[in-house]
Amino acid sequence: MPRRVKCRTFAAKLRRAAALSRRTPPTFERPALMKELLRTNNVVRLSWAQALLRDAGIDSVVLDHHASLVDGSIGAVPRRLMVAERDHDRAHALVAAAEQGLR
Repeated sequence: MPRRVKCRTFAAKLRRAAALSRRTPPTFERPALMKELLRTNNVVRLSWAQALLRDAGIDSVVLDHHASLVDGSIGAVPRRLMVAERDHDRAHALVAAAEQGLR
């Protein structure tokens, strides 16, 4: 009798696996290529640029943040602000215009 239960369990697992395999696979967007917008050790400037881009609806990512912290924040590894390649021109113009307004 225990063998039959084991076979039923195995058969149920097979049916479940077959049902899962019939599902359509999820579709994923191709990740956007990123371009460097800004490279700086100034965390205030970096935060300001991120807030400016966020208000304009442009997603950004900071790279090398942890590497910069590991080196003791001596400035050997500057942090990079990256934006999607499709948004780079607009982001660059936005940051340049805002910096010009600050001067």
